[in-house]
Amino acid sequence: MYEADVPPAELEAVDHDAFDPTGTATLLAGYFAVIALLWLFMYFVEFLGNGPTVVG
Repeated sequence: MYEADVPPAELEAVDHDAFDPTGTATLLAGYFAVIALLWLFMYFVEFLGNGPTVVG
């Protein structure tokens, strides 16, 4: 096995301060919103019985 010869100018380091994971935060917020909405729906339909319903 041989290592690839990469010139140092082509290597790029990302500092900790430059890393901004907005996509990950957006996905987590979206998942949390879906779970919260499903939990509210389940609460009203299954436990209170007088809220939004799926079928009449």
